[in-house]
Amino acid sequence: LAATYFVGAFVVDSLFAGASFCKYVCPIGQFHFVNSLASPMEVKVRQRAVCRSCASKDCIKGRLVEGAWLRGCQSGLFQERKVGNMDCTFCLDCVHACPHDNVGVIGRLPTSELWTDPVRSGVGKFGQRTDLAAMALVLVFGAFVNAFGMVSPVYAFEKWLASLLGTDSALAVLLVTFGLGLVLVPGLAVASTAAISKAVAGTRETVLVIATRYSFALVPVGFGMWLAHYTFHFLTGALTVIPVAQSLAIDLGVQWLGTPQWGLGPLVPASWLLPIELLLLELGLLGSVITAQRLASAHHADARRARREYVPWAVLAVALFAVGVWLMLQPMEMRGTFRLE
Repeated sequence: LAATYFVGAFVVDSLFAGASFCKYVCPIGQFHFVNSLASPMEVKVRQRAVCRSCASKDCIKGRLVEGAWLRGCQSGLFQERKVGNMDCTFCLDCVHACPHDNVGVIGRLPTSELWTDPVRSGVGKFGQRTDLAAMALVLVFGAFVNAFGMVSPVYAFEKWLASLLGTDSALAVLLVTFGLGLVLVPGLAVASTAAISKAVAGTRETVLVIATRYSFALVPVGFGMWLAHYTFHFLTGALTVIPVAQSLAIDLGVQWLGTPQWGLGPLVPASWLLPIELLLLELGLLGSVITAQRLASAHHADARRARREYVPWAVLAVALFAVGVWLMLQPMEMRGTFRLE
């Protein structure tokens, strides 16, 4: 799989400019693009006045320094106009190429880039990008589908689904599960929420327009689920790198690392896990509710209409949060830890 990624990146980027593999092909890149919308950091300019007075625009074109070529942004993002993380690969070429040290990794309030819908240098306005909204929804709901696939109830669900389909094919059951979790359920949930939002707010906008705008408000709660899930695996299994290294050394004939300590694994007591997971989910929920409210307020001057429009999306975020809590309370079948029998 790793070799396929390297070959794919080499072939695509040899044929197309603008970091094409990362931006359009690599699923890992799309995962990071979407979840970086909730990041507390952003690559951006320190002072826009410095950019306006800059004649060279080296952040895009690159420059020669002591015989070494420092390339500019391969995605062609003009830093003065750049907004947010969605189209940034975080290569930091612009940081090094800027002759004025005016570009850096700057802190910001998490999810704040989602509160308005400006024209972004690479992707335009989120509210007009139904394709990006669909991708964001796949990754938001994917967080819950991914976690569901690792808890005990998934076995009963797969057995029921196989019986319903009349098949013993694991591939068929898997495809239907992903189709339900990543396409049908998100589509129905978002479409119905958008329809309710349209009805209660009395807006003339189409359901698709409303759904596109508010789909991005669900990114924080989805990110909270990803974070809660993978934090669990990290905190329960991080130290297993030690016995794995010891075992590898023994296989290679090296004895000085000692006998593998397979009892190592957790970084924190087991009683800490659920509170940490719930805290991360709660922060994601808070980010989604605030984002939906800010989007509605930015779009409607009438506070009452804005409130009516965003409340259904807040309810959907709460529903996703509840699903996340239920998942975190289930027995984890794939723990990423070693069990001594």
